[in-house]
Formats: sequence, structure tokens, C-alpha cells
Amino acid sequence: MTKMAGNPGDVLPERAFKPDNVQSFLYNAVLFNAHRIHFDEPYTTEVENYPGLVVAGPLMGDWLHQCVLEWIGDEGKLTSIEYSNRKAAYIGETLWSGGKILSCDEQNRELELEVYIKNEKDEKIVPGTAVVKY
Repeated sequence: MTKMAGNPGDVLPERAFKPDNVQSFLYNAVLFNAHRIHFDEPYTTEVENYPGLVVAGPLMGDWLHQCVLEWIGDEGKLTSIEYSNRKAAYIGETLWSGGKILSCDEQNRELELEVYIKNEKDEKIVPGTAVVKY
């Protein structure tokens, strides 16, 4: 068995993220995402009524991928991942990625994981699941 094999309830290491304006701008530029809530603070707060610049949902999805890939290392393969952006996150907030093993199929050498992004209030704002082979 590899280091990633485990038991239901075992947790993946959490990783902290604190997105800033530069990271947000560059990420959204790469995606050609010109939605003003990601870079125009007066528009975001005065027109859209958000408390600050909004972190792009796909960026948080990328952090979920990173969480799983860093945990499995070269010993496994991420075969699927699904997530849902349920609540906005804002530039300057500290966010955490993490997860835990939900089930282990030893015959198929497969683990089902719960993955998440949580905010400073400990709310899981991006819940999801992933499947890895080991």
C-alpha cells in the first residue's frame, strides 16, 4: 500500500491560501474572464453589492485539485473530481483546502474523498468529492 491508502475518516493535510489582487488579476486574465467583480472594486461593491473583490470559482476548484494531487504525489492518480461553489470568497480572506477519505475500495485500489474549500468562519464554501487510484 502507498502512503495515500488509509481508512474512512483519515484527513488530507489542509493548505492555506490568501489570494491577492495580483493573483486574481493574472488568473482571470489567463481565463479571459473579464467579469468586473474580480478586478473592479468600486463596481463590485457599489453595483453588485459584494463586500469586496470576488475570488474566481475556478481558482478554488484548482486549489481542490492541488490538495488532492499534493496528497497522492507520484503514487496515485486523480480519476475524478466534482465541486460546487456555494458561497463567495473575497480577496484578502484566508481560505483553506482540505479533505478526508470517505471510503476505500481495496479490490479496485480506489479511494473516494470529500474535498472542500473553507473560509475564515470555518464554512465549507466549496464542497466536493474526488476519486483517486492508488
